[in-house]
Amino acid sequence: MSTARKEPGIGDPSSGYEAVAPEFVRRRASSSIGVATVRTWARTLPRGGAILDLGCGAGVPIAEALIDEGFAVHGIDGSPTLAAAFRRRFPHAPLACEAIEHSRFFERTFDGVIAVGLMFLLPADVQRATLHKVGLALNAGGRFLFTSPAQKCAWTDVLTGRQSLSLGAEEYKAVLSDAGLMLMSEHDDEGENHYFDTCRSRGPSSAAV
Repeated sequence: MSTARKEPGIGDPSSGYEAVAPEFVRRRASSSIGVATVRTWARTLPRGGAILDLGCGAGVPIAEALIDEGFAVHGIDGSPTLAAAFRRRFPHAPLACEAIEHSRFFERTFDGVIAVGLMFLLPADVQRATLHKVGLALNAGGRFLFTSPAQKCAWTDVLTGRQSLSLGAEEYKAVLSDAGLMLMSEHDDEGENHYFDTCRSRGPSSAAV
């Protein structure tokens, strides 16, 4: 997944995913990894509720699974090519092609927020700010599901060649707590992707971004 942002030293606002969009679409279209996990998570939400998909890509297979389950999915992606593919496939789903951290979708609330394959693409400070924004954007009892390795680590993204970064479970837990999000569980899917499943437990701290 991708997010548009402009930072010194980062010339491509889609974090490299615009350049590899066709290959990314091909790989995701042929994979169902994570779908069962997402469907199970979605059963904790109100039927037909609103879900914000951060780094939605072309919408396959994650947004597609949620839409098939009857949810009102809103997507954000920073790659124009991926956003256009999402719009063609789901013309009635609200979509924004913009930086995650500046999205106006955070001005409203949702029953669920999901970020599969996105969080670790963001710089550390943007990850922290995004977690706080999610805390503000969730309805009471709303759920947030995101993927990132449990261990603190950095690695090279196989498609873009750019650095990915996990803050690690301990820091994620601390930031989530400060954002008013309670960690409900951690688990891995069949592709060994690590998930953090959280719930909006209270109003975010006054220190929230």
